[in-house]
Amino acid sequence: FFFKQKTAYEIVSRDWSSDVGSSDLKDNRGVSRMAESGTRIAYWVLTGLLMAGAGQVSAEPGHDHPDGKETAKPESGLRDLILPEPLEGQPEPEDRLVILPEIKREGERYFLSSFKLPDKITFGGVPVPLDNWQVRERIEYEFYQFLEDQGESIILAKRTGRCFPTAEKQLADAGLPDDLKYMLLVESKCIAAAYSKAKASGPWQFIPSTGKRYRLKSDSVLDERRNLEMSTEAAVKYLKYLKDFQQNDWFLAMASYNAGEERVRKLLKEQKITDYWKMHGPRETMRYVPRIIAAKEIYSQPEKYLGLSKKDLYVPLETETVTVYVKESQRALTSIAEEYGTYFLELKMLNPEFKKDVLPQGTYQIRVPRQTCPSRCFKQAKTP
Repeated sequence: FFFKQKTAYEIVSRDWSSDVGSSDLKDNRGVSRMAESGTRIAYWVLTGLLMAGAGQVSAEPGHDHPDGKETAKPESGLRDLILPEPLEGQPEPEDRLVILPEIKREGERYFLSSFKLPDKITFGGVPVPLDNWQVRERIEYEFYQFLEDQGESIILAKRTGRCFPTAEKQLADAGLPDDLKYMLLVESKCIAAAYSKAKASGPWQFIPSTGKRYRLKSDSVLDERRNLEMSTEAAVKYLKYLKDFQQNDWFLAMASYNAGEERVRKLLKEQKITDYWKMHGPRETMRYVPRIIAAKEIYSQPEKYLGLSKKDLYVPLETETVTVYVKESQRALTSIAEEYGTYFLELKMLNPEFKKDVLPQGTYQIRVPRQTCPSRCFKQAKTP
């Protein structure tokens, strides 16, 4: 009864307030107050009528039947006063209560809390001091930050299939720990053209001065810091130097890569410590090493944390490097792409070091998709 009465009340109040709103009232507040008053009046008038009618029906005695038997009284006088249901084809009131069916979720629901940071982790063959409360909390923070954005974590894991092989080979050739490759995820998310406010560029995020120190050319035409192979070679040399500078401590070496070796040396001296985990420094440097360690834990086990197998990772592209001689004053990359069986966008993505859409006169090493002979063979440019 209440449900139907409320529905009728809403209909009356809505009609009344709409009539008032379309009359002479122009002040919004006046309309609001009068609509509210009209709503109350409509409700109590309708309720009074319903209750009065119910009282009359219930007070009337049963009528005598011709055979002397009294007819049964109605169970409730209210039943005769119930507003009829809307006729078929007529829209129901907007505010009718609708109960939606329960949504059934397929599969098990996972929470971040179902993933735990292990009690023991090593990095570069060195144990991470997780028994220290503040060390564990700092690494756990980065661990859950990665997992919280599952979509991005999945993409990062997939990208490792393309950007890690180059780093793995060069680190192994230099005798450096394989774990250092996880710096790529923290530095640039494995994006070759990444660029920061500090003017750091490329997958290893070299600033101009450090890039110049390791002979990475950067001018208006190209930026070799964006070249994965060349920047990885420079990063390997720089990390070897930092390891020696910090007396074989990889945690301090990585902190120095982020903040600069002289700045870290000064902080250690001022605070009279020799341990990275006890150092108080810039917020970014405080988070840098824990984030790399958290990245290693997650992205070395994508099956465990992200439900990905090795076959889900992006595969390295099959490319080859060709020598291109630009004899004219400049040549468009679109023309070069067409000559080598590819297209402008792909050529730019394979060669992120090229900063413009044209190359001035000169000689260039360019990566192109590997050709399939004899149907897609191309002729290598002859040396002039």
